[in-house]
Amino acid sequence: MDIEVDDKVDDEVDDEVDRRGVPHAEAANDAAERLAGARVAARWPESHGLRGWFTTVDHKRIGRRYMVTAALYFVLAGLDALVMRTQLAVPDAKVVSPAAYDQLFTVHGTAMIFLFATPMLFGFGNFLFPLMLGTRDMAFPRLNAFGYWVFAAAGVLMFSSLLFRAAPNGGWFAYVPLTGPAYSPGANLDVYSLGLLFLGVSTTAGAINFISTALKLRAPGMALNRVPVFVWALVVTSFMVVFALPPLNVANALLFLDRRFGTKFFQPAGGGDAVLWQHLFWLFGHPDVYIIVLPALGIVSAVVPVFARRPIAAYNLIVLATVATGIISFGVWVHHMFAVGLPQLSLTFFSAASIVITIPAGIQMFSWLATLLMGRLVVGVPLMWVAGFIVLFVLGGVTGVMFAVVAFDQQVTDSYFVVAHFHYVLVGGAVFPIVAGLFHWWPKFTGRMTSERAGRWSFWTSFAGFNLAFFPMHVSGLLGMPRRVYTFSSGLGWDAWNLLSTVGAYVFGVGLLIALGTFVHSLRRGRPAPPDPWGGDTLEWATASPPKPYNFAVVPAVHSLHPLWDRRSLASFTEGGRAEDRVLAGGHEVLRTTELDGEAERALEMPEDSVVPLVAAATLFVAVLALLLGGGAVAVVAAAVFAVTIAWWLWPWDRPSGGRTGPEEREPAAAGGTGGGPA
Repeated sequence: MDIEVDDKVDDEVDDEVDRRGVPHAEAANDAAERLAGARVAARWPESHGLRGWFTTVDHKRIGRRYMVTAALYFVLAGLDALVMRTQLAVPDAKVVSPAAYDQLFTVHGTAMIFLFATPMLFGFGNFLFPLMLGTRDMAFPRLNAFGYWVFAAAGVLMFSSLLFRAAPNGGWFAYVPLTGPAYSPGANLDVYSLGLLFLGVSTTAGAINFISTALKLRAPGMALNRVPVFVWALVVTSFMVVFALPPLNVANALLFLDRRFGTKFFQPAGGGDAVLWQHLFWLFGHPDVYIIVLPALGIVSAVVPVFARRPIAAYNLIVLATVATGIISFGVWVHHMFAVGLPQLSLTFFSAASIVITIPAGIQMFSWLATLLMGRLVVGVPLMWVAGFIVLFVLGGVTGVMFAVVAFDQQVTDSYFVVAHFHYVLVGGAVFPIVAGLFHWWPKFTGRMTSERAGRWSFWTSFAGFNLAFFPMHVSGLLGMPRRVYTFSSGLGWDAWNLLSTVGAYVFGVGLLIALGTFVHSLRRGRPAPPDPWGGDTLEWATASPPKPYNFAVVPAVHSLHPLWDRRSLASFTEGGRAEDRVLAGGHEVLRTTELDGEAERALEMPEDSVVPLVAAATLFVAVLALLLGGGAVAVVAAAVFAVTIAWWLWPWDRPSGGRTGPEEREPAAAGGTGGGPA
């Protein structure tokens, strides 16, 4: 730090000592941190207005957009579900036609799996990853923005197809030969295959960004054994995405070729194999259950210690269980194919794997319970939603173990018992933690507190409605009600159970509507939130609510798993204000660290706002839309424009003095490594 900066610090110190009477050293650290914030803010301007909305690469704004957009798609998919439940409330109802019902249940399932759960949790990750890791941005900011625009466009494509009665209509798993050209003419399944291929670009880009950020942009001293569980969960999820999406992409590409160009990959009459689709789809599909659930479990592991007022129990075992779940999940895909007619010996191995995968989940469950039992509980709204998750996830896990028994699975396959099971696992196991996370981090997302009373009402209404909606489906399934039927006749013993499920669905919807109203009211009238309203333990609670564009004026040095409950880590915020390699005010910079131990390596110059990600996503969307509508020439032109845009994006342009458009490295300005980092 130069002489001029030191003089400014000294002047502020004298004023602070005279005004407050604090010790000279404390005043010096506070003054240095404030001055560092002013210097860094000049290098991290935030664009406003329409231009800023379209060009931002700020991970916090992108994370909020992911969450808002995913919530919108959740509402639309939920309305689809309510229409379906209304149709099934009584026998022989005629609320919608069979064709419309097929489109509704397909779009509902596809949207909930692909357009809500994973993008919503990626939204949490986009906002929280750099904050939890003690850095200022994601590793690839423009790729982050590109991923969001692709995701938003894919959702528009999926839901707008309903308006033209061309929505997917073969179930969210799109089994062939039903979805082939012979049985499903029209563009419906083309929307499915091309839409998911398009969306896969966004998901893969996001996964690579999370992995890179977690490995290279951690705060000094944050070794792998000090990384928050939520970060571990999302990193494991990202590796799973990288390996699980290719089979799904191959399956969708082959299906599109079969439908549009007459190939026979899935047509037995032409030498193809219909069961090949199931293998490819469930090679993705079963890991995808954990792609959805693992980040939600990470949210639970973030909420429990804060409201138990003690560190998480068995941290090492939780991390090991998370990694083990990601690996084992790739060996369980035939769990969904026990009724297909595969060799009995192979079913035995997959049955065993389906039972083994429950062990890591059990480890995490006992860790949360031990943390709660040994802590001093503060029963806040986030903890209530977590408690509801624990109950529902255990119930869903019990029926999941039942499916691992081949004989039982063959009896209830394709029945409403299956529908009940996966809603307990995916809605109970993902939606309840997501709402818990929203209440937990809402002060950080928005700078506003939520109503405790309204939050409790939303939980109890949702919990009661959920169980009333989905528990009766176990019974109707055991009584023989098949899934994917748009109506049923009276006298089969299903009448009362379906009516209960419909009433429960509406009650559940009311509970979630109360939660939505709570958040909207908070934005307008919620009291301002302090930086750390809950007494949190991870680094995001050390920032303002909401955080500044640069997150941290001084890059912290981490000395424990719970840095905000650790005096040395807390002291690093003020002590680092005089160290240039911890302030990084020489540009739009972040600090790169080593993969294992989090030791400082170099300062990286990061990209600033750019319209290129939006242009790239738009041209790719035009190419997909042209393929869907049969405009091959337009698709080729759009693909060429997309290629040119990517070349422009990646070209190493000379950077003008006023701003920089790409990543650049430089050695830290000050010698001595982290300037106050871990010993």
